Amino acid sequence: MRQLFCTILLFCEVTDPLKLWESNWELLSEDIERHQRRFMNFERLHLQPEQKKKLTLIEIEQLLRKGGKSLKDFNGMPLPDNTVMQGLRNRLLNEELNYDRNSLQKECVELLQKLNLDQRKAFDAITQSVNSKLGKLIFVNGYGGTGKTFLWKAITKSLRSEGKIVLAVASSGIAALLLPGGRTAHSRFHIPLNINNESTCDIKQGSLLAELLNKTSLILWDEAPMTNKHCFEALDKSLRDILRFTDENSKDKPFGGMTIVMGGDFRQTLPVIPKGRRTHIIDASLKRSYLWKHFEEIKLTTNMRLTAVTNSTEEKKKIQEFADWILSIGDGLAGDKDDEAWITIPQDLILQKGEDELETIVNNTYPDLSRNYSNRTYLEERAILCPRNEMVDNINSYIMSQIPGEETTYLSSDTVCKAISTKESEDQLYPTEFLNSLKFPGIPNHKLQLKVGLPIMLLRNINQSAGLCNGTRLTITQLGKWFIEAQIITGTNIGNKVYIPRIIMSPTESKWPFVLKRRQYPITVCFAMTINKSQGQSLKNVGLYLPKQ
Repeated sequence: MRQLFCTILLFCEVTDPLKLWESNWELLSEDIERHQRRFMNFERLHLQPEQKKKLTLIEIEQLLRKGGKSLKDFNGMPLPDNTVMQGLRNRLLNEELNYDRNSLQKECVELLQKLNLDQRKAFDAITQSVNSKLGKLIFVNGYGGTGKTFLWKAITKSLRSEGKIVLAVASSGIAALLLPGGRTAHSRFHIPLNINNESTCDIKQGSLLAELLNKTSLILWDEAPMTNKHCFEALDKSLRDILRFTDENSKDKPFGGMTIVMGGDFRQTLPVIPKGRRTHIIDASLKRSYLWKHFEEIKLTTNMRLTAVTNSTEEKKKIQEFADWILSIGDGLAGDKDDEAWITIPQDLILQKGEDELETIVNNTYPDLSRNYSNRTYLEERAILCPRNEMVDNINSYIMSQIPGEETTYLSSDTVCKAISTKESEDQLYPTEFLNSLKFPGIPNHKLQLKVGLPIMLLRNINQSAGLCNGTRLTITQLGKWFIEAQIITGTNIGNKVYIPRIIMSPTESKWPFVLKRRQYPITVCFAMTINKSQGQSLKNVGLYLPKQ
């Protein structure tokens, strides 16, 4: 419940936070006494109401700080004692130093024994740069299955076992969950959402984050190819500025002289440029940044997933052929001789055209759906991928109609941001019906139709430490009037139940001369998802739906 309270404060523009607190503090503190009894090993402990309040405020302050905020950011909210606030001040630093070094050392020894030659080469180059303070920029290039995530674990555990600070980030929330202590790059470094070549990170000198960066030995950034080059350049400019106070030469070094490791596969998803052509997308990639010339590239070439296959010889051969074919597409070698833009797909991968192509792909991707629609494992390992959101909506609506159960409809509250409009002109220029009809990528539609048991996907980073990030998949367990209860089915917190409230969202890009504010549950049904949304998801059964291009 405390997490739900913090989510409401962070995302719902509460007009009177103090009233919300005073009305609900007893509910928020229900388990505080039990936790204190366990912590102090004193079963007869009894707390006074004021003591419960203070302890609950401490818990809320810790949760808010994980979201980059504090109780003092919300008008009228009471604060914990000054001594407690001072103890929380170095939370960012404490989080990165509060690892069990002995345990990490043991885990590291086991991981190092399993590294292949390519991984070992990368590991040695990276750790040498950190230990010798060489400030190298290294890009680990490897397609899916070559063991990048395994390598990241070995590096982070090794350096953290020595007491060094490693900031592990990724370009997407889902990829960040796979990293030990991972966060999204945008949330960790306060990178602006609307970015250009002049942007910098919102990190102030003397702030907790600046203090953390000054003591950081390595920044590890996974899935880098899908991020706009301006994000890396913003971090570069910010680090040069922050680190120059400890070393004045830092202002002349890439990323201030810090060792930076990035990884990913340029064959996969590149930066999304709205309405952009191929040249615009390529120009936004890391390889077109002024920073790229400073990177040393290390390639991982062994598909570790194939070495783990225990099927028959014939099955192994088929899997190897499929992996080689996928790789040839990424390398641009699978196209027809006359027109390399056209690719011939093996017949055994193509569904035979039936009376209804939508029904055919749904039945093949989700066989026996009527018996398995509430099976968490069944839903977790499969999805239909589409290039466009309209196709995704059509498939999700079709599948939902096949599932039994009562349907609940949730309608959004849509308004225009008051900063650019007055109430009088707003009603005339942008009527509510028009605002309701608008659809944006990454924003839930005005009308959400849901059933208990459906798989859903989060569309916002709510609490990454709890596994609630943009792309997390869950199943609905309860549809309430004020919140939705759901169970996580992917990532590091599988099985946890969470409460999702309506929050206020605005699109980062829009063709309209106003900013829409939509208050809706930050979720979407995810039997089907866009190809971009699937980046970082682990799926065993995938249907690719390409009706037209």
